[in-house]
Amino acid sequence: MPLAIRTDPCALDLLSLGALVHRLDPGAIPFRKARSFDVHVSGGEYNVAANLADCFGLRTGIATAMVKYPVGELVQGRVREMGVIPFYKMFEHDGVRGPNIATVYSDRGHGVRPPIVFYNRANEAAAMLKPGDFDWPAIMTGGCRWFHSGGIFASLSQTTPELIIDGMKAAKAQGAVVSFDLNYRAKLWKAAGGDQRAVEVLRRIVAHVDCLIGNEEDMQKGLGIQGPDVTKPSESKLDPEVFFGMIDRTVKEFPNIRLVATTLREVHSTNRHDWAAVLWYEGKKYVSPTCHLDVIDRIGGGDGFAAGTIYGLLTGRDPEEALRLGWAHGALLTTYHGDTTMATLAEVEAFAAGGGARVQR
Repeated sequence: MPLAIRTDPCALDLLSLGALVHRLDPGAIPFRKARSFDVHVSGGEYNVAANLADCFGLRTGIATAMVKYPVGELVQGRVREMGVIPFYKMFEHDGVRGPNIATVYSDRGHGVRPPIVFYNRANEAAAMLKPGDFDWPAIMTGGCRWFHSGGIFASLSQTTPELIIDGMKAAKAQGAVVSFDLNYRAKLWKAAGGDQRAVEVLRRIVAHVDCLIGNEEDMQKGLGIQGPDVTKPSESKLDPEVFFGMIDRTVKEFPNIRLVATTLREVHSTNRHDWAAVLWYEGKKYVSPTCHLDVIDRIGGGDGFAAGTIYGLLTGRDPEEALRLGWAHGALLTTYHGDTTMATLAEVEAFAAGGGARVQR
């Protein structure tokens, strides 16, 4: 049956649950030679809410940890700028050890040199979040149409997966659609118990999910679904049938899933990608066009895709149009510095409809 998306007035169009981080970005310069950094406020789950608020004009919120210290104040300011309603569990900083807002380090690479990402998530406040930290009925008291979380937050501790499931149950009880981005990160899961724990945790969460976002690696490494070897060079990175085959196996194991979506990316160099996306919805398959990207910063492109697709579904677009909006917004997001959108809805809709890069006069 189709997704039962609420059409009555709600206080929140989407509520995300996840960790906020600050990403230090030296641009194309490797960290070992860097002298200065841009600071981006980010988070795999938060980015979706931020994109939907800033570009698409929806009412969104983020349930997350916040720390009372200057980095926390910086992060709160950026959240306000994006128009996202915060629901914070506050933590006191001891002035020395934390708890902290996590730091992500990510240069952009260039040409044949790939981006390098590493973390300092020691004593992270978000990892301390647990069931009971949020009053879900109070947060959703005015209604919530969509609830979103992801695998990055699930990897942070023993308690964050339980909080995700807790939030999903509360959201479903009041009629929200539930989505989850697998966002498998090998470095995070290695520190959290390895691949076996990743599969155990993510399979428990996905049993509560209506809409799943994830690529071949996410499904293989995160859910233990059999598929092609993602570690080997392949001619099939833009072949939608390879992904649809994995979806068929996934939905057989998780019949609760109504929709699966992902981006398809062929990386020719750090700054030259071919970009497409696919959507499976109630057994029907949809494929976007393929475009050639000149990438400034690839971080956040997948979250941009998720936001555009969710916007399309929330606003009653048909699945093919929703997919094209996600594909277009994700593509545009790679042309900006930082992890969250700078696009306008008009720009997204124009590109989704086939617009090009001719100068606008």
